[in-house]
Amino acid sequence: MVSKSSGGSAGRFGPRYGSRLRKKISLVEKVQKKRQTCPACKKDQVRRVSKGIWQCKKCNHKFAGGAYVPFKNKEVKS
Repeated sequence: MVSKSSGGSAGRFGPRYGSRLRKKISLVEKVQKKRQTCPACKKDQVRRVSKGIWQCKKCNHKFAGGAYVPFKNKEVKS
């Protein structure tokens, strides 16, 4: 038998919590975990440190932003 795909980052929930909620979580985490552009050096090296705290790996610039995305114009669309 062939096993099914785990469903991205929300696959850790298995069949719990409903498909709509798991799809939304997967979308939010995909945007949250990808590298963002640094406002100081313009490189794609910004990673999330904690809720609302973002830091560039290249220039070590640390700044506050949104919880899931560093800038408001890149809101998560469902």
